[in-house]
Amino acid sequence: MPGDSEATKKRLLEAGAREFAAYGIAGARVDRIAEQAKSNKAQIYHYFGSKDALFDAVFHELVVNTVRESPIDPDDLPGYAARLFDGYEERPEIQRIATWYRLERADTQSPLEVIVASNRHKVEVIEAAQRAGTISSRWPAADLLGLLLSITAMWTTVTPEFNELIAGRTRDERRKVIIDAVAALIAV
Repeated sequence: MPGDSEATKKRLLEAGAREFAAYGIAGARVDRIAEQAKSNKAQIYHYFGSKDALFDAVFHELVVNTVRESPIDPDDLPGYAARLFDGYEERPEIQRIATWYRLERADTQSPLEVIVASNRHKVEVIEAAQRAGTISSRWPAADLLGLLLSITAMWTTVTPEFNELIAGRTRDERRKVIIDAVAALIAV
C-alpha cells in the first residue's frame, strides 16, 4: 500500500532525526533507528540506500521545513530572527543535526542546492532592502545574513559553562536579546 510505505518512510525520517541529533552520523545505529521507527534495517536500505543517505534525507527535510516555516521578511528582520529562534527552541534537533552536518558532511559532498538557493534569495532580499535604505548598508548583504544567522543561533551554540552566566533567563528574555541585537545590527 502506498500509504504504508509513506508512513514507514516518515517514521524512519523521524527516528533518524532523533538518532542523528543524539549521536551524529558516525555514532548513529541503523538498528536503533529501525527499532524506534517500528521497522527494520532492510527498510532503511530499501528507502534510502545507506545510513549516510538517510542522514542526507533527514537534513534536507529539516532545511526545507525551516525555510518554509520561517520565510525571510526584509521589513522585519528582527521578527525573522525571532521565528528562527522559536524553531530552534521548539525543535532543538535542528541545530544539533546542522552541527553534525557541518562536522561530518559539509566537506564530503557538494553543497545542497536547497540551502544555496535559500541563501541566495535571502541575500537578494537584504540587498534590495539596503538599496531602499530600510536597513543598514554597513555590511555586505551576505555578511549581514551571516551575522543575523549567528545571532539567532547563539543560545544553541554556547558551552554549558557559558549557560551558567545566564542561568535563570527565560525563553522570552533570550528571544528579546535576539530581536534587539538584530534590530541594532540593521539600524540605519
